[in-house]
Amino acid sequence: MPKRVPVVCSIFCVAALALAAAPGSAFAAEEAPPEKLNVPEGFECSGQPVSGSGPGFADSRDKSEQAAIDDWLAKARAVYDEADWDTAFDKKLGCAKQGLYSKCFIDAVPCRPKAGASQESAKGN
Repeated sequence: MPKRVPVVCSIFCVAALALAAAPGSAFAAEEAPPEKLNVPEGFECSGQPVSGSGPGFADSRDKSEQAAIDDWLAKARAVYDEADWDTAFDKKLGCAKQGLYSKCFIDAVPCRPKAGASQESAKGN
């Protein structure tokens, strides 16, 4: 049992360091006001980024990234019901690796198509 304590501690330490070092994280001094964001044409975006991460370390980077995206999406939809990862702006992704496991952290600004503009025309398709 004593061998588990250092492993668990190191996992949480790595996760805490990764969160603190993630660009645009909650530890950033200040966020850009909405008028300063270079929002894609046809979209309106929230003035603040939303952060997401999975519930713990995953056994692959792909799973960890997907868990972070899923968490981000759940939080972003509280801002805009139509929020989608594909229409997010200023995406930042960082992952911490501990042995064979990883945990990812995401910051992105949720966006949605402007009222009256279809999503297809807003994406330029």
